[in-house]
Amino acid sequence: MLGVPTMDCPTEEGQIRAALEPFDAIRALRFDLDARVLQVDAPPPLWPDIVAAIEHAGFRTRGVADAPPPGGRDARRRLQWLRLGAALAVALAAEAAHGFGAGTPAWVATGMALAACAIGLAGLDVLRKGLRSLLRARLDINALMSVAVLGAFAIGQWPEASMVMALYSLAELIEARSVQRARDAIGSLLALSPARVEVRADDGSWQAVQASTVQVGALARARPGERLALDGRVLRGQAAVDESAVTGESIPADKGPGDEVFAGTVNRDGALEYEVTRAAGDTVLARIIHAVEQAQSRRAPTQRFVDRFAAVYTPAVFGVALAVALGAPLLLGQPWQASVYKALVLLVIACPCALVISTPVTVVSGLAAAARRGILIKGGVYLEQARSLRVVALDKTGTVTEGRPRLVAQLPLAPGADMPRLCALARALAARSEHPVSQALVAGLPPQQRGPTVEAFAAEPGRGVRGRIDGRDYLLGNHRWIEERGQCSPHLEAQLREHENQGRSVSVLADEQGPLALFAVADTARAQSRLAVAQMAALGVSVLMLTGDNAATARAVAREVGIDSVHAGLLPEDKRALVERMAGQGGVAMVGDGINDAPALSAANIGFAMGGAGTDIAMEAADVVIMNDDLRRVPEAVRLSRRTHRVLWQNITLALGIKAVFFYLALFDNATMWMAVFADMGASLLVVFNGLRLLRQGTPGDAS
Repeated sequence: MLGVPTMDCPTEEGQIRAALEPFDAIRALRFDLDARVLQVDAPPPLWPDIVAAIEHAGFRTRGVADAPPPGGRDARRRLQWLRLGAALAVALAAEAAHGFGAGTPAWVATGMALAACAIGLAGLDVLRKGLRSLLRARLDINALMSVAVLGAFAIGQWPEASMVMALYSLAELIEARSVQRARDAIGSLLALSPARVEVRADDGSWQAVQASTVQVGALARARPGERLALDGRVLRGQAAVDESAVTGESIPADKGPGDEVFAGTVNRDGALEYEVTRAAGDTVLARIIHAVEQAQSRRAPTQRFVDRFAAVYTPAVFGVALAVALGAPLLLGQPWQASVYKALVLLVIACPCALVISTPVTVVSGLAAAARRGILIKGGVYLEQARSLRVVALDKTGTVTEGRPRLVAQLPLAPGADMPRLCALARALAARSEHPVSQALVAGLPPQQRGPTVEAFAAEPGRGVRGRIDGRDYLLGNHRWIEERGQCSPHLEAQLREHENQGRSVSVLADEQGPLALFAVADTARAQSRLAVAQMAALGVSVLMLTGDNAATARAVAREVGIDSVHAGLLPEDKRALVERMAGQGGVAMVGDGINDAPALSAANIGFAMGGAGTDIAMEAADVVIMNDDLRRVPEAVRLSRRTHRVLWQNITLALGIKAVFFYLALFDNATMWMAVFADMGASLLVVFNGLRLLRQGTPGDAS
């Protein structure tokens, strides 16, 4: 682990990644931008060469013992925000001094001092990095900003210089914080898998040992209410297992001999003995963690247009200005004073401040407009990319659907049955169980002031519950239990299959004589899902569903909301692989809400997380968070992205077009310094006001 004092934003991270790219033996790089620490997973003999490569790229390193402690992150963040807030305030004061005291030496001196103070507060690191890049002939964004700010200050445009530096530093800080929060969230997954597990020893006794020491093939046990520590195959026992941490499905899966179980899932009832099939470092949960890290590490920061343009624009402008200042007197015999003045005019006109301002102002306006609609976009790159989406992959549970089961059907099975009485019996039995299906029945059936009293209650793991009411034995069980009791007639079988084909979980109330009533529970589609799918289709975006649930359930939900393409029975790694293949061609988004969606969210070009009910890891792994769980916000984000893209290119065209006109005039002695200042400041004001239009215009595509 290395401390890198000057590494605090994705720009430096990208430069370090590029410097270390030749080292094939490096297994992983983990950047902590908050603490300015880099963890390198590589063979120890390679470390001296790695350090040398980082320092050769222009970054000073230090031992991990000298790195800032993690406990100081919050204080450092507060200091950074306070410093940038102060810089913005001082830059505004410099603008005011410039406006009030034009031509007054005292006001000018005051304004220049304020501008210098703002630049010092916001941009000393940027200036140092820019100088380092210039010395190494590397024209990155820091070099561009340094040249723009210092050049503007030197020619008297110190208010603009201070404001540009403050806005740029603020944008860089926001971007770095978003990247670091996503990385920190990965560690929260580790808490889902218990550190210890009960395994059978050679003498037949059960012993609690560290999960990391358990070998494949060992026999492990999970008691009711416990979270499984390892992946395995059930050998003995029946239980309902909550697999939401892995598959994302809200209804627990019934597990019995031969069924697979996964680390991080919860044994809701019954006891399970299972054969360990994967070591602790290779469980499905561990692979989720690895997949998120891998997907994020492969996602290099998008090279910004300004950065690419500066590689040609800045040296070309300085080359032309230098040629005018030196070449005109030496080759054409023109006066030195006039030539230098013309060169200064050209530099003022060509100052890239308007171009640099145009992007953050427009993007911040777009981000603010999105936030007003409950859409939190973690960076301008995702706001820009959303316009190019061609495929949106939707998780089912908690995204398209509500994410919790509801009672959707109840049907008497015995001739002349008293349905209110049967509902009361079913509710009395279900109320004694913690199973989510039972709880959905309790919530859906009408409450009774004096409900039936249940005696001799017992839960049958993987089957249902039983009890005695008014001296008569009743059970509330699943399809399998009714079949085992020989009470599943062909007519009832057809009814059960019909509901199951619609993705419903069915419970049957029965007594010794036979079935009495049928109750169906399902995770219902959100009210907005159909409209959201239709809006995405209208935008030319294809929609498909990815889910860990069974195919029948997935197809039923897809038909309800208008989705034609369904991929069911997927584990997290399957979702990630499918999204990754599609994302290779660009324009693919993933929308999900659970931990199981995190790898696919990271692998997509843009990941959308449902923030209201979504897990922390999903929201941190995603690039966009829908705070109100309204799926219609996804097409809204696409519409806003397309509008922002138009405004961005309008601003770029304005900034460069105005400069091109005045640059041409200056070359032929038709532009003065005053006109040059007007061109630069006028272009800056135009792009700022044009970018702010995104805030003044109505919310994009109101779906309320």
